[in-house]
Amino acid sequence: MENPQNQLKQALLQGKRQIGLWLTLGDATSAEICAAAGFDWLLIDGEHVPHSLDSVLAQLRAISGYPGTQAVARVPSADPVIIKQYLDMGVQSLLVPMVQSGEEAAAIVRACRYPPGGERGVGGARAARWGLIPDYLHKADEQIAIIVQVETRQALDDIDAIAGTEGVDGVFIGPADLSASLGHLGQPAHPDVAREILHVIDRIRTAGKAPGILTRDPEMLREATERGALLNAVGLDASLLAAQAQNLAKTHAVG
Repeated sequence: MENPQNQLKQALLQGKRQIGLWLTLGDATSAEICAAAGFDWLLIDGEHVPHSLDSVLAQLRAISGYPGTQAVARVPSADPVIIKQYLDMGVQSLLVPMVQSGEEAAAIVRACRYPPGGERGVGGARAARWGLIPDYLHKADEQIAIIVQVETRQALDDIDAIAGTEGVDGVFIGPADLSASLGHLGQPAHPDVAREILHVIDRIRTAGKAPGILTRDPEMLREATERGALLNAVGLDASLLAAQAQNLAKTHAVG
Protein backbone atom coordinates (compact mmCIF):
# COMPACT_ATOMS: atom_id res chain seq x y z
CA MET A 1 0.00 0.00 0.00
CA GLU A 2 1.27 3.45 -0.95
CA ASN A 3 1.18 6.48 1.31
CA PRO A 4 -1.78 8.63 0.12
CA GLN A 5 -0.82 11.64 -1.95
CA ASN A 6 -1.79 14.97 -0.44
CA GLN A 7 -3.82 16.46 -3.28
CA LEU A 8 -4.34 19.74 -1.43
CA LYS A 9 -0.63 20.26 -0.96
CA GLN A 10 0.03 19.53 -4.62
CA ALA A 11 -2.68 21.96 -5.69
CA LEU A 12 -1.22 24.75 -3.57
CA LEU A 13 2.28 24.09 -4.94
CA GLN A 14 0.82 24.40 -8.43
CA GLY A 15 -0.90 27.67 -7.55
CA LYS A 16 -4.42 26.29 -7.89
CA ARG A 17 -7.12 28.02 -5.86
CA GLN A 18 -8.89 25.67 -3.43
CA ILE A 19 -12.35 26.46 -2.03
CA GLY A 20 -13.23 25.14 1.41
CA LEU A 21 -15.78 25.14 4.19
CA TRP A 22 -15.34 25.30 7.97
CA LEU A 23 -16.82 22.37 9.93
CA THR A 24 -17.98 23.59 13.35
CA LEU A 25 -20.83 21.21 14.16
CA GLY A 26 -18.40 18.47 15.14
CA ASP A 27 -20.53 15.76 13.57
CA ALA A 28 -19.44 13.08 11.10
CA THR A 29 -22.77 13.04 9.26
CA SER A 30 -22.74 16.79 8.60
CA ALA A 31 -19.09 16.47 7.55
CA GLU A 32 -20.08 13.81 5.02
CA ILE A 33 -22.91 15.97 3.69
CA CYS A 34 -20.49 18.85 3.17
CA ALA A 35 -17.95 16.53 1.53
CA ALA A 36 -20.62 15.37 -0.90
CA ALA A 37 -21.29 19.01 -1.84
CA GLY A 38 -18.00 19.15 -3.74
CA PHE A 39 -15.74 21.52 -1.80
CA ASP A 40 -12.02 21.11 -2.44
CA TRP A 41 -11.34 20.94 1.30
CA LEU A 42 -13.10 20.90 4.64
CA LEU A 43 -11.66 22.22 7.88
CA ILE A 44 -12.24 20.14 11.00
CA ASP A 45 -11.98 22.76 13.74
CA GLY A 46 -10.29 21.36 16.82
CA GLU A 47 -9.67 24.82 18.30
CA HIS A 48 -13.14 26.25 18.91
CA VAL A 49 -15.25 23.09 18.72
CA PRO A 50 -15.44 20.68 21.71
CA HIS A 51 -13.88 17.77 19.87
CA SER A 52 -12.44 14.58 21.20
CA LEU A 53 -9.85 12.70 19.17
CA ASP A 54 -12.59 10.20 18.38
CA SER A 55 -14.86 12.86 16.87
CA VAL A 56 -12.01 14.22 14.74
CA LEU A 57 -11.27 10.69 13.55
CA ALA A 58 -14.94 10.08 12.72
CA GLN A 59 -14.98 13.17 10.50
CA LEU A 60 -11.74 12.16 8.81
CA ARG A 61 -13.31 8.82 7.94
CA ALA A 62 -16.50 10.47 6.67
CA ILE A 63 -14.59 12.87 4.41
CA SER A 64 -12.27 10.13 3.11
CA GLY A 65 -15.20 8.58 1.25
CA TYR A 66 -15.13 11.56 -1.14
CA PRO A 67 -11.70 11.60 -2.84
CA GLY A 68 -12.24 15.00 -4.43
CA THR A 69 -12.50 16.66 -1.01
CA GLN A 70 -9.47 16.87 1.27
CA ALA A 71 -9.61 17.11 5.05
CA VAL A 72 -7.71 19.83 6.87
CA ALA A 73 -7.64 19.76 10.67
CA ARG A 74 -7.01 22.70 12.96
CA VAL A 75 -5.35 21.64 16.18
CA PRO A 76 -6.29 23.49 19.38
CA SER A 77 -2.72 24.70 19.87
CA ALA A 78 0.86 24.20 18.72
CA ASP A 79 1.45 21.60 21.45
CA PRO A 80 3.69 18.97 19.78
CA VAL A 81 1.86 16.18 21.61
CA ILE A 82 -1.46 17.22 20.08
CA ILE A 83 0.14 17.67 16.67
CA LYS A 84 1.55 14.14 16.93
CA GLN A 85 -1.86 12.70 17.79
CA TYR A 86 -3.56 14.41 14.83
CA LEU A 87 -0.84 13.27 12.43
CA ASP A 88 -0.99 9.72 13.77
CA MET A 89 -4.73 9.69 13.05
CA GLY A 90 -3.92 10.33 9.41
CA VAL A 91 -4.29 14.09 9.11
CA GLN A 92 -2.08 15.18 6.21
CA SER A 93 -3.01 18.89 6.13
CA LEU A 94 -2.64 20.63 9.46
CA LEU A 95 -3.68 24.17 10.40
CA VAL A 96 -2.04 25.56 13.55
CA PRO A 97 -3.66 28.65 15.11
CA MET A 98 -2.18 31.74 16.74
CA VAL A 99 1.35 31.52 15.35
CA GLN A 100 3.19 34.64 16.44
CA SER A 101 6.76 34.34 15.14
CA GLY A 102 9.15 32.62 12.82
CA GLU A 103 10.52 30.70 15.79
CA GLU A 104 7.07 29.31 16.57
CA ALA A 105 6.57 28.37 12.93
CA ALA A 106 9.89 26.52 12.87
CA ALA A 107 8.95 24.62 16.03
CA ILE A 108 5.69 23.54 14.39
CA VAL A 109 7.57 22.22 11.37
CA ARG A 110 9.85 20.20 13.65
CA ALA A 111 6.81 18.75 15.44
CA CYS A 112 5.42 17.57 12.08
CA ARG A 113 8.58 15.89 10.84
CA TYR A 114 10.29 12.69 11.85
CA PRO A 115 13.99 12.74 12.85
CA PRO A 116 16.51 13.73 11.71
CA GLY A 117 14.61 16.67 10.20
CA GLY A 118 12.21 17.04 13.11
CA GLU A 119 10.97 15.74 16.43
CA ARG A 120 7.75 13.86 15.68
CA GLY A 121 7.43 10.74 17.80
CA VAL A 122 7.35 7.44 15.93
CA GLY A 123 3.94 5.81 16.15
CA GLY A 124 2.20 5.90 12.79
CA ALA A 125 -0.99 4.08 13.82
CA ARG A 126 -3.84 4.86 11.40
CA ALA A 127 -1.60 7.16 9.36
CA ALA A 128 0.57 4.18 8.44
CA ARG A 129 -2.53 2.01 7.99
CA TRP A 130 -1.32 -0.12 10.90
CA GLY A 131 1.85 -1.14 9.12
CA LEU A 132 0.36 -1.66 5.66
CA ILE A 133 2.40 1.30 4.38
CA PRO A 134 5.86 -0.16 5.05
CA ASP A 135 7.85 2.96 4.11
CA TYR A 136 5.52 5.43 5.86
CA LEU A 137 8.21 6.74 8.21
CA HIS A 138 10.44 7.67 5.28
CA LYS A 139 7.78 9.26 3.09
CA ALA A 140 5.31 10.82 5.52
CA ASP A 141 7.02 14.21 5.76
CA GLU A 142 6.68 14.99 2.05
CA GLN A 143 2.90 14.53 2.18
CA ILE A 144 2.25 16.71 5.25
CA ALA A 145 0.95 20.19 4.47
CA ILE A 146 1.81 22.61 7.27
CA ILE A 147 -0.37 25.71 7.35
CA VAL A 148 0.17 28.29 10.07
CA GLN A 149 -2.45 30.85 11.08
CA VAL A 150 -1.63 34.51 11.68
CA GLU A 151 -4.24 36.34 13.75
CA THR A 152 -2.56 39.14 15.71
CA ARG A 153 -0.62 42.36 15.29
CA GLN A 154 2.45 40.56 16.66
CA ALA A 155 2.18 37.94 13.91
CA LEU A 156 1.85 40.63 11.25
CA ASP A 157 5.01 42.27 12.55
CA ASP A 158 6.93 39.03 11.99
CA ILE A 159 5.08 37.87 8.86
CA ASP A 160 8.20 37.70 6.67
CA ALA A 161 9.90 35.33 9.11
CA ILE A 162 6.75 33.23 9.53
CA ALA A 163 6.07 32.92 5.81
CA GLY A 164 9.75 32.39 5.07
CA THR A 165 10.04 29.41 7.41
CA GLU A 166 11.27 26.32 5.54
CA GLY A 167 8.62 23.60 5.65
CA VAL A 168 5.64 25.94 5.96
CA ASP A 169 3.35 25.40 2.97
CA GLY A 170 0.74 28.05 3.63
CA VAL A 171 -0.13 30.98 5.86
CA PHE A 172 -3.77 31.38 6.79
CA ILE A 173 -5.22 34.71 7.89
CA GLY A 174 -7.83 34.73 10.65
CA PRO A 175 -9.89 37.93 10.18
CA ALA A 176 -11.96 37.52 13.36
CA ASP A 177 -9.06 37.42 15.81
CA LEU A 178 -7.00 39.77 13.69
CA SER A 179 -9.72 42.41 13.80
CA ALA A 180 -9.83 42.08 17.59
CA SER A 181 -6.06 42.44 17.83
CA LEU A 182 -6.17 45.54 15.64
CA GLY A 183 -8.78 47.21 17.85
CA HIS A 184 -11.87 46.40 15.78
CA LEU A 185 -13.47 43.56 17.74
CA GLY A 186 -16.34 41.99 15.80
CA GLN A 187 -15.54 43.96 12.64
CA PRO A 188 -13.51 41.63 10.38
CA ALA A 189 -14.54 43.67 7.32
CA HIS A 190 -13.34 46.99 8.80
CA PRO A 191 -11.29 48.93 6.21
CA ASP A 192 -8.20 48.95 8.44
CA VAL A 193 -8.42 45.17 8.82
CA ALA A 194 -9.03 44.62 5.11
CA ARG A 195 -6.02 46.77 4.26
CA GLU A 196 -3.78 44.73 6.58
CA ILE A 197 -5.10 41.45 5.18
CA LEU A 198 -4.32 42.40 1.59
CA HIS A 199 -0.85 43.59 2.59
CA VAL A 200 -0.19 40.31 4.40
CA ILE A 201 -1.32 38.31 1.37
CA ASP A 202 1.27 40.19 -0.68
CA ARG A 203 4.01 39.34 1.85
CA ILE A 204 3.03 35.67 1.91
CA ARG A 205 3.10 35.49 -1.87
CA THR A 206 6.49 37.21 -1.92
CA ALA A 207 7.79 34.44 0.34
CA GLY A 208 6.55 31.88 -2.17
CA LYS A 209 3.90 30.40 0.11
CA ALA A 210 0.16 29.90 -0.31
CA PRO A 211 -2.03 32.51 1.41
CA GLY A 212 -5.39 31.49 2.85
CA ILE A 213 -8.39 33.19 4.43
CA LEU A 214 -11.81 32.49 5.90
CA THR A 215 -14.38 35.10 4.91
CA ARG A 216 -18.08 35.23 4.12
CA ASP A 217 -17.70 38.76 2.76
CA PRO A 218 -17.94 38.52 -1.07
CA GLU A 219 -15.95 41.71 -1.59
CA MET A 220 -13.13 40.62 0.71
CA LEU A 221 -13.09 37.20 -0.95
CA ARG A 222 -12.83 38.82 -4.38
CA GLU A 223 -10.02 41.15 -3.34
CA ALA A 224 -8.12 38.40 -1.51
CA THR A 225 -8.41 36.09 -4.50
CA GLU A 226 -7.21 38.79 -6.89
CA ARG A 227 -4.18 39.33 -4.64
CA GLY A 228 -3.35 35.61 -4.77
CA ALA A 229 -5.14 33.89 -1.89
CA LEU A 230 -5.30 30.18 -2.74
CA LEU A 231 -6.76 28.46 0.31
CA ASN A 232 -10.15 30.15 0.59
CA ALA A 233 -12.81 29.12 3.10
CA VAL A 234 -16.15 30.64 2.14
CA GLY A 235 -18.43 29.70 5.01
CA LEU A 236 -19.22 27.61 8.09
CA ASP A 237 -21.55 24.65 8.32
CA ALA A 238 -23.29 25.92 11.47
CA SER A 239 -23.91 29.33 9.92
CA LEU A 240 -25.37 27.74 6.79
CA LEU A 241 -27.73 25.61 8.87
CA ALA A 242 -28.75 28.50 11.11
CA ALA A 243 -29.44 30.85 8.20
CA GLN A 244 -31.45 28.31 6.22
CA ALA A 245 -33.42 27.19 9.27
CA GLN A 246 -34.33 30.79 10.14
CA ASN A 247 -35.33 31.57 6.56
CA LEU A 248 -37.48 28.47 6.35
CA ALA A 249 -39.18 29.25 9.66
CA LYS A 250 -39.92 32.82 8.57
CA THR A 251 -41.22 31.68 5.20
CA HIS A 252 -43.76 29.37 6.80
CA ALA A 253 -44.54 31.42 9.91
CA VAL A 254 -48.22 31.62 10.77
CA GLY A 255 -49.83 34.85 11.96
